[in-house]
Amino acid sequence: MKPNRLWPVLLLATSATSLAASLDVKPIAFTERQLANGLQVLAIENHASPTVSVQVWYHVGSKDDPAGRSGFAHLFEHLMFKSTQNLKPEQFDRLTEDVGGSNNAFTAPDVTAYHEVVPSNHLQTILWAEAERMSNLKIDEPNFKSERAVVQEEYRQRVLASPYGRLFNGIDPAAYQVHPYKRPGIGSIEDLDAASVADVVAFHKTYYRPDNATLVVAGDFEPKQLQAWIDQYFSRIKRPVEAIPQVTVQEPVWASDRHVQLTGPQVPLPAIAIVWQAPPVSNSDAPALKVAAAILSAGDSSRLNQALVYRGQMASQTGFEADLRKGTGLLTAYAMAASGKTLSDIGKVLEEQVKALASKTVSQAELDKVKTTLLTQALVERQTPLGQASALADAAVQLGDAKQFNSALAALQKVTATDVQRVMKRYVASAHKVSVSYTQEPKAQESVKKEAAQ
Repeated sequence: MKPNRLWPVLLLATSATSLAASLDVKPIAFTERQLANGLQVLAIENHASPTVSVQVWYHVGSKDDPAGRSGFAHLFEHLMFKSTQNLKPEQFDRLTEDVGGSNNAFTAPDVTAYHEVVPSNHLQTILWAEAERMSNLKIDEPNFKSERAVVQEEYRQRVLASPYGRLFNGIDPAAYQVHPYKRPGIGSIEDLDAASVADVVAFHKTYYRPDNATLVVAGDFEPKQLQAWIDQYFSRIKRPVEAIPQVTVQEPVWASDRHVQLTGPQVPLPAIAIVWQAPPVSNSDAPALKVAAAILSAGDSSRLNQALVYRGQMASQTGFEADLRKGTGLLTAYAMAASGKTLSDIGKVLEEQVKALASKTVSQAELDKVKTTLLTQALVERQTPLGQASALADAAVQLGDAKQFNSALAALQKVTATDVQRVMKRYVASAHKVSVSYTQEPKAQESVKKEAAQ
């Protein structure tokens, strides 16, 4: 499971601040085809190391969870590692980890992805195993109950036990008005308890199918042999005749500012999140918004960290994320108050710092520094088969065009200070927001006061 999307991310930095404006990034060659059953197949041949990454991205995410059954896409992130018709429980782990490889998966609002890295002489086995769990997953009562318990325990640890878990888990429900993005991807204990094996079987049959998936292979392989194996194992999987359900609900443009109050039983210090609407990830404004997010919160020298944590000493932690999705996304600024500071104090400075990007043009030096950081991170990630496959899959599935795998970095380099100011004016300064405050539960506050008085 990926870490919570709002926790700060450490980005690589470089002193060559002109890199983002001058580097000529050569395109990475890849092949693309579609099987008769609808499976999209992408491949990058790379013999730099004797390893290969295999990834299957299913075009189903938490937004596709059935009503009253939140957490289904997330549940499959776990169930897909259980048994199949020809794989024993946990045997998928043995096929990867026992040969020096690795495997993992993540669930997002629009996609659920599975990825492995193994020595290249084990490629055939992994392709067979991925086809096997696409077509022959075993969903029985023991598997369902054991993995449901795992997901529920994950919810307890990440949401209930974490001091700010309820805040981050509550942002989507607070912000979205009608779109199913409002359902948290991790699900809820109540919804998972209400689910049945029949519900889970139906979900797998509906979404886990070749015409709703993208297979990406990157690394050390022989092209003709790879395609022969893909034909051998995946072409036999039939395309269902039923149409794939699509989310057609559109989130309306927010007509007014809103405030939502969230509480928790153990909140060390109050916190606040301010949320604005963002365009889809495929929108041409996406690169500028990503640059703006980095200016605000990437690293200790970022604007929010300097203004609220270091110089201002008003917050213990702060950040900003451009959470871009296939549909309407979110721009989220957040901060946890320092001791003795109020939500009013930090909320005012937090919003001022974000809106400052819309009112004053960022300096070229600051822009170059941030763009270099983002470009460096992307280039480092693309040095491995795992990173190349992930970036290619993201372009094909999230952006809807595999060719943007190569054009995305050029678009990042083209972002100007004027672009950053323009997008922040449009999506922040001229738009309505949702403010989410997070404080101690009243009953818990009274208990603390009584204990202090004794």
